Amino acid sequence: MQFSENWLRTWVNPPLSSGQLAHALTMAGLEVEALEAVAPAFSGVVVAQVLSVEKHSGADRLNVCRVDTGQGEPLQIVCGAANVAAGVKVPCALVGAQLPGMAIKQAKVRGVESFGMLCSAKELGLAEESEGLWLLPADAPVGTDFRAYRELDDQLFTLKLTPNRADCLGMAGIAREVAAISGAVLAPFSVAQAAMQIQDTLPLSIEAADDCPLYCGRIVRGINAAAPTPEWMLRRLERSGVRAISAPVDITNYVMLELGQPLHAFDLAKLAGGIVVRHARAGEKLALLNEQTVELQPDVLVIADQDRPQALAGVMGGQDSAVTDATRDVFLESAFFAPQSVAGKARRYGFSTDSSHRFERGVDFAATRAALERATQLLLEICGGQAGPVSEVRGTLPQRAPVRLRPQRAMRVLGIALNSGEIAALLQRLRFEFTVEDGEFRVIPPSYRFDLAIEEDLIEELARIYGYDNIPAQPPRAAMAMLPAPETRRSKEALRAFLVGRDYQEVVTYSFVDAAWERDFCANAAPVALQNPIASQMGVMRSSLIGSLVDCLRANLNRRQARMRLFEISRCFRRGEAAQPEMLAGLVFGPAYPEQWGMPTRNADFYDVKGEIEALFAPADLRFEVCNHPALHPGRGAKVMIHGRPCGVIGELHPQWVQRYELPSAPVLFEIELAALLARHLPHFAEVSKFPPVRRDLAVVVDEAVAIQALLDAMRATAPACLSEVALFDVYRGKGIEQGKKSLAFRVLLQDTQKTLTDAEVETALAHLLATLREKFAAQLRS
Repeated sequence: MQFSENWLRTWVNPPLSSGQLAHALTMAGLEVEALEAVAPAFSGVVVAQVLSVEKHSGADRLNVCRVDTGQGEPLQIVCGAANVAAGVKVPCALVGAQLPGMAIKQAKVRGVESFGMLCSAKELGLAEESEGLWLLPADAPVGTDFRAYRELDDQLFTLKLTPNRADCLGMAGIAREVAAISGAVLAPFSVAQAAMQIQDTLPLSIEAADDCPLYCGRIVRGINAAAPTPEWMLRRLERSGVRAISAPVDITNYVMLELGQPLHAFDLAKLAGGIVVRHARAGEKLALLNEQTVELQPDVLVIADQDRPQALAGVMGGQDSAVTDATRDVFLESAFFAPQSVAGKARRYGFSTDSSHRFERGVDFAATRAALERATQLLLEICGGQAGPVSEVRGTLPQRAPVRLRPQRAMRVLGIALNSGEIAALLQRLRFEFTVEDGEFRVIPPSYRFDLAIEEDLIEELARIYGYDNIPAQPPRAAMAMLPAPETRRSKEALRAFLVGRDYQEVVTYSFVDAAWERDFCANAAPVALQNPIASQMGVMRSSLIGSLVDCLRANLNRRQARMRLFEISRCFRRGEAAQPEMLAGLVFGPAYPEQWGMPTRNADFYDVKGEIEALFAPADLRFEVCNHPALHPGRGAKVMIHGRPCGVIGELHPQWVQRYELPSAPVLFEIELAALLARHLPHFAEVSKFPPVRRDLAVVVDEAVAIQALLDAMRATAPACLSEVALFDVYRGKGIEQGKKSLAFRVLLQDTQKTLTDAEVETALAHLLATLREKFAAQLRS
């Protein structure tokens, strides 16, 4: 909302400078986004009248003018403007004037003395280009300071209003706020009813009473639509960012800016029959004032005559009934449309209007008729004509239920002492109606404040008017106690520190992702879609972090980063699940270690990352099982199992996605449920043996299809008491091993806490392990 400070001060004139007023508005919740002067600084410019014009004897394009500046004898000024003529009134810079970028001095122009300069808008810094002198109206008072005449010592305020403050989309609302904030007197504003000189009316009816509970209108005949809009109105419209069109349209726009109530004027001769407010019918179309023809949907509210729609209700009028300079009779409309009936309709057709911006936030339904009377008053003053009676159709208007306000609650929330008298004074400054019962206030929200519904809303109003700057900043006071820190839980910070210590870098990415990522990496054809995405490639909520990490990898590869170890901790969003699980995902790409002289360079592989996951979970019972995951290589991916329950995946990126996303090689990825990682599994004490361990290597040949993990599980499940460790250390396929078979070599450590093991006990234990493998997997001892 942009407005002129001079216009505001005709409503309320607080003893504040422009900067102080801007600060006060901002601190009251009406953020002043910009404050700028209407015109650059200049001085010594007055309104002047050219008395005579003669050709310069020494230059064909120059004229010697006698100019009345209202200061005694006329001045001789040389001027080269093509539009200079005797009788015109123009701004004149006197000798000594300071203009933007120049100072005016007495000078000789081709031998002729010149005592000033006749000015264009460009020379005054008020326009980028100009075609000649700035011609002023005939009634401009000669000799008057030009800045004062044009009100150029004015400031433009631009408010960045939040959607709940639609009441400040008009000067009346802003003035109310300034009066409440500053305590200044608000100038009375009343509109007298127009005298009825004709009895003509237009039949009105409403078929959609829920969407339009109030509709007013009146006929005005015999207007002069080509009448010029007054200079004061043009100035206020221009400084509010509204383009002047014609007097009737300018008047409706002015009243909208003044009272916050949009209006519309129809050419009465172009309407057939009466007016009906209804929903659009199938197949109806409407040519709008912006020269766009739209196909109307059944949920769109329209203003129609007996033949066809004539306007989009609360949005824009139609071309067929538009007012032109030839219009003689108009029908003025003022209505209250429910916000939900207008919201989103303009955006659906790809544009926005001042009218829809206000209606979809809520306008003052108590000012609907007053706005109509104000527009009628201005129309009669500027365009002439005769006004008829106001026709009105009324349904059920919004009810403003009283809101309870407890002084004790307000003091507790705000942290300041406010007694009932102070609260009453603040409410009176806001012009709220209220009663007091049993020490509690019952406040009736005004018709222009749709955002006041609960007690907290009123407490916020008290804080705004009391002044946020006046509320002391007090240190919080609370009883301090040490919270228990269970050993079985660890924090996210500990996980982050662990990964950072292993050379990972944390990334933070959007939860909004491309739907293609969900299809590719999650085989998710129905992700959770956003109703209003911020970008086309960010239209769904992610159910996995893998796509985001791959995107980070691509961004870094484009910047020639050859080695990456990334991780992210964030929520995922899955349809049909009550919870939104937090996940930890990581990506490893490039050399396993930074380039160095001590070891040859090799790329990180599945087993490097597998070891880090084992370190993350240690000392938990962790297993890895083959799985088919849409993001992972079919033969190089696995499920991460904790105590027999799947909690994540690990593997190389699928070759298909390596090719599609143009990666030089496959990164290794993992994604694990955060809850499984945060649950710490405490180690248990075991007696340390003082007797030496015995190591034996057990090499067996099994079918290629047999899983190594299955062999380890079988040996551990049936192990004798003296078995302390069994682990795989070699896999061999090749010469000496039958096709379809593989040789597995296990390291077996045997140790007793009570004695030194004998050879017989060791051989018995090994025989027991070998028998288990033969029985369950047909394993053969490798010779």
